Amino acid sequence: MSKNQFKTRLEIAKKKLSKKDSENKKENPSPIGSAFKLSTELVSAVAVGTIIGFILDNTFGTKPWLILIFFFVGVIAGITNVIRSAKNMQK
Repeated sequence: MSKNQFKTRLEIAKKKLSKKDSENKKENPSPIGSAFKLSTELVSAVAVGTIIGFILDNTFGTKPWLILIFFFVGVIAGITNVIRSAKNMQK
């Protein structure tokens, strides 16, 4: 096989691969996967906020104030993440 034949076969394979990738990107994810993604974003934001508040409360001895503050900050951050992701899914 000469270099020219190899190059043309390689280009054809690359075109087929890029065509398959573009077709896969157009497909919508399953509703269960979307729901799992949204719920994970909400729960993780609340958990991270609560853990940060707990650590800071233990450090500064201000129980339960920083836990409450960071819990609500986590809730707000989680809700904004869910809204942003839902808007991106609709596009």
